[in-house]
Amino acid sequence: MKVAVIGAGSWGTAVAWLLGEKAYDVNVWAREPEIAEGINAEGRNPMFLPDVQLGPGVRSTSEIGEAVEGATAVVVVTPSHGVRGVAEAMSEHLPTSVPVINLAKGVEQNTLMRMTQILEEVLGNKARLAALSGPNHAEEVSKGVPSATVVAAYENEVARMFQDLFIAPTFRVYTNPDVVGVELCGASKNVVAVAAGMVDGLGYGDNTKATLMTRGLAEMSRLGTHLGANPMTYMGLAGMGDLIVTCTSRHSRNRGLGEWIAGGGTVESYSAETHMVAEGAKSAVSLDDLAAKLDIEMPITRQVRAILYEGHVPGEAATILMGRAAVDEFHGMGLIED
Repeated sequence: MKVAVIGAGSWGTAVAWLLGEKAYDVNVWAREPEIAEGINAEGRNPMFLPDVQLGPGVRSTSEIGEAVEGATAVVVVTPSHGVRGVAEAMSEHLPTSVPVINLAKGVEQNTLMRMTQILEEVLGNKARLAALSGPNHAEEVSKGVPSATVVAAYENEVARMFQDLFIAPTFRVYTNPDVVGVELCGASKNVVAVAAGMVDGLGYGDNTKATLMTRGLAEMSRLGTHLGANPMTYMGLAGMGDLIVTCTSRHSRNRGLGEWIAGGGTVESYSAETHMVAEGAKSAVSLDDLAAKLDIEMPITRQVRAILYEGHVPGEAATILMGRAAVDEFHGMGLIED
């Protein structure tokens, strides 16, 4: 089994470690040549998770054609805004029969497309595409901390193949046919996590954070249900599971961004300080645009965007959210008669 891992950030490094532990031949594409050189020379990524020792079957290259050559499966682990670019770079080298799974969590700005929609548009053959999402912080997966995830695919055979590819003694993998729900969960929970970080940064209490997370899940479900997702997906690992860990963990970039913003920082200064991409910053824009296009209420997403890019103040957003008109708890989710 030869697996190409496209992306050498923290999550890409953790995936390479996981697959390497299963004795697969893994070829990691790294945008930065110095990362590829470090992995090949020392078996470590010098920039991301440098303490993680990669197995002898893990190699790296900064040439994407070389990375996918002869691959029996491709794992895309770039930030969401990079998925289209790497797909275009792979397209001339990758046969249309090779299964591809996306691990990026986001919705593309302007086109408002999910990641597998982008891959289908660029690479073709929707049937071979899948998505993986769940409460999977790279820092813990790469240390063998017990974790679980969900693989969603358009074809059951592809889902089962990727389930077998990833499942390990410390990494349990479930399948779910709801590609739309799993992908939208991954994108929208990051925006709620930015808001949760603001709650922490403002010094609000446990009641506030629990309320924020629960109402965040409600608006996540509202969007997904409107677009054909299974509401039960939002109760599972890709929904509630990932939401919990992203809103509460010290490893969460999105929660960290929110706390940074509440302390007076900016998106740009957070990125410069951490050298990390907080996907929620971009998803706040694309999901707010998508909600407006579909005429769906996503008030938390709207406020996060306003704070990040329109000069609104976090404390004022709390007042706006608390002052909204009273409605039924499951309003707009298709579970009751509105």
